[in-house]
Amino acid sequence: MRLRYSLLLIVLVLLIDQITKIYVKTHFVLGEPVEVFSWFKILFIENEGAAWGTKLSDILPISDSAGKLILTIFRLFAIVGIGYWLYDIVAKKASKTLIISVSLIFAGAFGNIIDSVFYGVIFDDSYNQVATLFSDEPYGSIFYGKVVDMLYFPMIDTTWPEWMPFIGGNDFRFFEPVFNIADTAISTGVGILIVFNKKAFGKKEKDKEVISEQSVQEEQQEQQEQQEPQNI
Repeated sequence: MRLRYSLLLIVLVLLIDQITKIYVKTHFVLGEPVEVFSWFKILFIENEGAAWGTKLSDILPISDSAGKLILTIFRLFAIVGIGYWLYDIVAKKASKTLIISVSLIFAGAFGNIIDSVFYGVIFDDSYNQVATLFSDEPYGSIFYGKVVDMLYFPMIDTTWPEWMPFIGGNDFRFFEPVFNIADTAISTGVGILIVFNKKAFGKKEKDKEVISEQSVQEEQQEQQEQQEPQNI
């Protein structure tokens, strides 16, 4: 798979991701839900932390702002590493499955980094109002943007039966996390690597088998050459 096809996939994911985020940000008030189906809603939320809204300040004794800055910087280093990995496997002509997977992961990570780095300086607040793109009064600063999430699939929304101990009567909702297109790309890329692991990394194994077979053949040929003078 050539690099240009990988770049095309990345650009496509980034365009869809950013278009949906900007649309939601400029048309929805924070927390506003729109029901598409009973099991699928558009729900606008903003994520200041990592996956599932986890903040470093919840784990480490640091302020929210420091935790946000550390997380954004970590994401930047991660995207550089993923980008180098992608370039390397394309140059080495790795399997198409591996290249597609890493391309999706790179695109998803890049999409969320755009939010984290730039959204704080190009949008104003979404509390009780629809945000404005390129606002004169942005809600934050560079590196302190919030990731926009909107895809919500409450496929099961019910309560536990009263007779169940401890959890009886409590709300139960599946699938509860709210995410975006970038998250979907990352999850899809990782899922492909897990499910099609042998296919993704199989080229290296085949290369090793070819090399080992060549080594055996060369060794057998050397032995035959050594035995030929004795036979004469």
